[in-house]
Amino acid sequence: MLGISVVIPTYNRADMIRETLDALFAQTRVPDEVIVVDDGSQDSTPAVLASYGARLKTLRIRNSGELVARNIGLGLARGHLVAFCDNDDLWLPDFLAAMSAQWRTEPGLLACYSDFSILRGSTVSARSKFEDAPAGYWSDLRAAGPDSGMFDHAIAERLLAFQPFFPSCMMVHRDAFAAAGGWDETVGIGSDFATVLRVAARPPIGVVRRPLVHIRKHADNYSGDTEQTNLRDARVLDHVLATRPELAPLAAVIRASAAERRAAALDSAFTRGDFAAVNAIRRLLPRGARTPRQVVKCAIAGLPPGLARAAASIASR
Repeated sequence: MLGISVVIPTYNRADMIRETLDALFAQTRVPDEVIVVDDGSQDSTPAVLASYGARLKTLRIRNSGELVARNIGLGLARGHLVAFCDNDDLWLPDFLAAMSAQWRTEPGLLACYSDFSILRGSTVSARSKFEDAPAGYWSDLRAAGPDSGMFDHAIAERLLAFQPFFPSCMMVHRDAFAAAGGWDETVGIGSDFATVLRVAARPPIGVVRRPLVHIRKHADNYSGDTEQTNLRDARVLDHVLATRPELAPLAAVIRASAAERRAAALDSAFTRGDFAAVNAIRRLLPRGARTPRQVVKCAIAGLPPGLARAAASIASR
């Protein structure tokens, strides 16, 4: 049986990490080690972690972001397989058992992802993330079990349209993932997209089509701000296009996706009345990527503030 390590990056999450850890220790397949990398927390997180005693391996680092913290945990891990869990998410009891089973079916897997449901407060979403995928998204998934399968080819292009793979739903082969570069730290705090695209270019990729994780949505989530998420993901796409030669055949699609995300962010900024942001985003958008309505919005945003607010009010009627 392959050993399993769990890596949890944490920062100022004393109010939630206990529930995350308790769900982890309630797994039907108990992990062989749990590594928590405290990313310089300033709250009572260290005391919460200390209460678990020898069940946790804890390392405290200077605040560097969750991507760095995950890579440090990956470097410390001794298990052949490593699962990552964010410090506010919850694994269902059979997460580790179901995920690790995929390596018995396909020993050459780099990574496997599970489906998940959104948790807001105490309410779990009626639909899972995978259920929201576009028609045909899973049609070429090779069946590997009653609720699992394998992508035998690179899937980076489809992730540009719909990205259902989250860190807390991920298990990797430690050595293969490290050899592929681990978590891409060069894109900055709060973005897993570059790493997901890295994995997507290296099949086979495992998928468990059963929601095994509850992903929390709350005010502190990076992903809670759709406008900033779109801008950040657009920057990630610029980055991967410049640094990943294997994605060169997708250059046109990647540029179009980046432009689409910036256009959506422009619309959001205009709706908020943040005309400085509209002007900043406009400079990043090719002219051909703006709709006629967005051209008008850009023109309004360039007016003096009083006139811009009045014109925006008229335009929104």
